[in-house]
Amino acid sequence: MKIAVSSEGEGLGCRVANRLGLAPYLIIIDPETMEHKAVENPGHAGHGGMQAVALAIGENVEAVLTGYCSPAAEAYLKKNDISVITGVEGTVQDAVDEYVRKHRACKRTSEHPDSGYTREVVLEAAMRTARQFGKMLPILIGVIFLMGLFKAFVSKQMLLSVFSGNPIWDTVKGASLGSILPGNPINSYIIGGEMLENDVSLFAVTAFMMTWVSVGLVQLPAEMVALGRKFSLARNAISLVASIGAAIMTVLLLNPFRG
Repeated sequence: MKIAVSSEGEGLGCRVANRLGLAPYLIIIDPETMEHKAVENPGHAGHGGMQAVALAIGENVEAVLTGYCSPAAEAYLKKNDISVITGVEGTVQDAVDEYVRKHRACKRTSEHPDSGYTREVVLEAAMRTARQFGKMLPILIGVIFLMGLFKAFVSKQMLLSVFSGNPIWDTVKGASLGSILPGNPINSYIIGGEMLENDVSLFAVTAFMMTWVSVGLVQLPAEMVALGRKFSLARNAISLVASIGAAIMTVLLLNPFRG
């Protein structure tokens, strides 16, 4: 059995690369013997993320461990009977050790299906829950602070001076605001709810929330580096126009306040 781990370097002590397609190396490892080799990824400079997928398939690995894998790449790997494990952090050695531990636990469970929940399984579930809560905690704290800041610094008069009540212009303004502001998608619900409470048009709020998650002008430079200038500009422009049209149609068709 062989597995592939996206890596920033050539050794087991190197960090796991965050993106499979842009990883400088794939380390091919036999987790039983720990024999390994580092294979350079020709696509790591941004010239083709699928080259890492081709490398993994060519090495006949059974699993790929990485921080992030695009949906297209993941689908292609799974089509070739290669499992994909994302969210992997730490060193390559740590990633392999964790994979071996979980693989053995799953093997024991499959061999003894009536053995019930072992201490190791329960402990792993508890640790996973704790990690998930730890990841969510900053978001929850941010939401609480955001609500307080919005109520403290954004008045109803200020919002009404920006959003005049004209459906078309309010939709355009809401879409523009959502395109500029960065942040977690959850924050758009908080801000959108506060806008509605302050009598801002549902057209504006809907457009604001749609562009918040589909258009990212602040992240545009990074997107152009990763995906190319023309594609990034076209995607953001199309998303902006489509969000405005979708917001208007959504409100007209589904507005709960209509008789």
